[in-house]
This record gives sequence, C-alpha cells and structure tokens, in this order.
Amino acid sequence: MPDQSNLDLRLFRVWMKASKAIMENIIKDVESHNLSRENFMILELLYSKGPHPVQKISEIFSIPSGSITYVVDKLEKKSLVARQPNPNDRRASNVVLTEEGRTLFDEIFPKHVATISQNFSSITDDEKVQLIELLKRVGMGAENLD
Repeated sequence: MPDQSNLDLRLFRVWMKASKAIMENIIKDVESHNLSRENFMILELLYSKGPHPVQKISEIFSIPSGSITYVVDKLEKKSLVARQPNPNDRRASNVVLTEEGRTLFDEIFPKHVATISQNFSSITDDEKVQLIELLKRVGMGAENLD
C-alpha cells in the first residue's frame, strides 16, 4: 500500500485532472451560446434564484463592484436583464431577467444540464451520491484548516 503522502498526491492529481476535463467541457458549452462565463453565471443565478441586488451578485461571484456594474450594463444592453428599484433599499437596485433573458435561458439551460449530466454519465447514481458526500467532507475539512 502506498504511503499516505503518495496516496494524497495521487488523489489530488486525479481530482485536478478530472475537474479540469469537466470544466473545459462546461466552458465549451457556455461559450457555444455566445455568452462569457461571467454572463452565464449571472443569468443562471437570476434564472434559478430570482432577482438579486447588484452588490449581492458582486459578492457571490467575487466580481469587483466596478466590474459588476460593467457586466450588468452589458447584459442590459443585450436586453437580457433589467434593473428594478429594490423595495427594501431605495439606494440599491435589483437585477432581474427580462422576458428575452428568460426565453434564452429556457432554451439553453436544459442543454447545459444535459452537458453536465453527460460529464457524470460514467458513474452510477449511487456513486454520485457517495461522491457528493465525500466531497462535502473534504470541503468542510479544508475550510476548518488554518
């Protein structure tokens, strides 16, 4: 049996290689819809979770406040999102999907989900559940390190 460090290194290399291959496939899918990764992430957030304040989107995706304004402006020019006054804070605005944005995502999101599913088609549903639990434990363990 390999010593602990060699096993950990092997696990890390395999994990990174698998993650890289999956991300390349997902990025290729996103870009096939003529959207940048940032634009896709924002549209997907609004599609799945509803309106969000600009500042919250900035925090979720770690996009600097100056850049998020530019990204949202570009999406607004494409008529995919709109800004609406935030009912809880008159100084802020919520970003919402427009009808055009929703129509676009109604079309592309099922294809995107199918691409994700294809990337995990080599393992069973039970193995997927097991992998989710293992990755959660690894992630929580890593978060608790100094």
